[in-house]
Amino acid sequence: MELSLARVDYLQVGVTAQKTMRLLPASGRRATQKVVVGDQDGVITCFGIKKGEAVPVFKTLPGQKIARLELGGALNTPQEKIFVATGSEVRGFTKRGKQFLSFETNLTESIKAMHISGADLFLCASYIYNHYCDCKDQHYFLSGDKINDVLCLPVDKVNCITPVLACQDRVLRVLQGSDLLYEVEVPGPPTVLALNSGNGGDSGEEIVFGTSDGKLGLIQITGSKPIPKWEIGNEKKRGGILCIDSFDITGDGVKELVIGRDDGVLEIYSFESADDPVLRYDHGGCVGKDGYDEILASTYSGWLTGLTTEPVYREGGSAEELKLSQEMQSKISSLRNELEHLQIKVLQEREKYQQSSQSSTAVSSVPAFSVNDKFTLNKDDASYSLILEVQTAIDTVLVQSDVPLDLLDVDKNSAVVSFSSCDSEPNSNFLLATYRCQANTTRLELKVRSIEGQYGTLQAYVTPRIQPKTCQVHQYQIKPLSLHQRTHSIDHDRPMNTLTLKGQFSFAEIHSWVVFCLPEVPEKTPAGESITFYFQNTFLGTQLESTYRKGEGCFKSDNISTISILKDVLSKEATKRKINLNISYDVNEESVRHTLKLIHPKLEYQQLLAKKVHLIDALRELQVHEGNVDFLLPKYRSILEEADQLLEEYKKQPAHLERLYGMITDLFIDKFKFKGINVKTKVPLLLEILDGCDQDGLIAFFESAA
Repeated sequence: MELSLARVDYLQVGVTAQKTMRLLPASGRRATQKVVVGDQDGVITCFGIKKGEAVPVFKTLPGQKIARLELGGALNTPQEKIFVATGSEVRGFTKRGKQFLSFETNLTESIKAMHISGADLFLCASYIYNHYCDCKDQHYFLSGDKINDVLCLPVDKVNCITPVLACQDRVLRVLQGSDLLYEVEVPGPPTVLALNSGNGGDSGEEIVFGTSDGKLGLIQITGSKPIPKWEIGNEKKRGGILCIDSFDITGDGVKELVIGRDDGVLEIYSFESADDPVLRYDHGGCVGKDGYDEILASTYSGWLTGLTTEPVYREGGSAEELKLSQEMQSKISSLRNELEHLQIKVLQEREKYQQSSQSSTAVSSVPAFSVNDKFTLNKDDASYSLILEVQTAIDTVLVQSDVPLDLLDVDKNSAVVSFSSCDSEPNSNFLLATYRCQANTTRLELKVRSIEGQYGTLQAYVTPRIQPKTCQVHQYQIKPLSLHQRTHSIDHDRPMNTLTLKGQFSFAEIHSWVVFCLPEVPEKTPAGESITFYFQNTFLGTQLESTYRKGEGCFKSDNISTISILKDVLSKEATKRKINLNISYDVNEESVRHTLKLIHPKLEYQQLLAKKVHLIDALRELQVHEGNVDFLLPKYRSILEEADQLLEEYKKQPAHLERLYGMITDLFIDKFKFKGINVKTKVPLLLEILDGCDQDGLIAFFESAA
């Protein structure tokens, strides 16, 4: 069955956070459902739809921003009580808007995630999980990394309370009381959890998870171990997953999986076979009309949008005679009237502002606006994505960096970019670029690639289309080992170089140095006396093992340049704090050959791509002059046939080859630096050998250069 959904915009509230909208259960007489949503102004809005118009049921006064909104009630009864988390407080409202609960949890941090099951309340701040029953403290757990979401398996099916935490370190933590039962490794940082089919499946143990890098999976959480069922990658490079739900939108008796992503894409997966879900629909409960099911989505800017199965057009006598329904015509008429009224109001307010701003007692006020930003490392292409989402249309974004960065091309980006020349010496400016956005652009995605060993700050100056002109500056740290990503395990059989630090430093101090050097390390000092983290370089595939405790740190990597960067940065950080370090290192000669073998296929591919791209213009000229290309060798004909793809790939990775040359040069210098030999004069000779692209010759040069 082909799925066709039409978009209907119902209402706009304030800026919303993840998981702050719910559909109230339908009452017996009426089949349409009420919608309840909480925004960052602290307002809870409940409304229904009558004749295509949003009709308010209740609206609360503004307050602290709402971080989560959940429905609750006694088990096996309609879940129609509304619970919201604001700051460290949980409030409860009836479906009519009457407040019946105000529970101050006394948590030191704001609530980030919430789940309700009967009388049980599960709350999470950044690192702390608390379980309350009838508002009495039951259990507590301190997580090793930030908690993004919390869920509890249905008690009526599994007969015990089993909370599951989605944690930033790519792990689902399954709890029993205040203790960790076991950990489940997932392919990316999990951002959202949902019960499969809304009830955990037949066993009640099935959980669907979504990650910040757009992956999706189903895991069965048994009492003793996890059983992975299926996993879907993010082949189309779409946004991270923010929300997951299940609903039978096609009416075939099997619930589809509905996914909302942070780039505005809404996807519907159907279970055509018994195993893996299949994508049926993608688009950037029953609310509007009885008899027509729909999916309701809430956007960051506060729009509540329905994707309904109700046809927008009604069939006339023939396909050419499609006419708008009477209901749609009256809706258009009321929208026109509303638009005219708003235009008059805007003109009046503008005049009022002009008059007040010119008076002698005028006080300038800067209009406030919210920016939702995300700066994440992509494993697939070793680049950083900077996503900026604003509640109103973006005018310009100025990007400035005090370290060298490559700005990469983004397909979804329609903004016009212009570069300014920058003088790196007095101002430490290595990148200055301005993005001019088209009208009504509220989301902008940029991609940058950093160079390991060069660290500093990337700044984004965001200017929206509002009057008077105002700008917000957002800063993002580029870390010394910025292309490293946390991983669950490493290959211990690789040849490793070791760096050992000893000195009078505390566990918290060395942890703060590791946080400064590497991404994806929790800022909070880990519990216990020592900790081990594993990392993988997303560009080269080399690895790093970092183990440290009070007074001692040990770092192992198969890439000598990683060890060299750590040695330089850690000694600089210790010197700042006037701490004497005893540094020792063990260099494995075999590791250099191993790293060169990892780099070489990438180098060969990029050199071949560059050669092909340089031939395209000459080959196209030959094609124009000769009329056909039959006389050309097959390899040259294939270059012409693939010219567009080759140019597109080369455009997306402008300095890829240059970066590989830089990494090999650094490897060469670092190898001999640990022996106390300066080989910088031999770099031009190394570059000549690189142009020849001979792996054996390159390894021989590395071994004979001293």
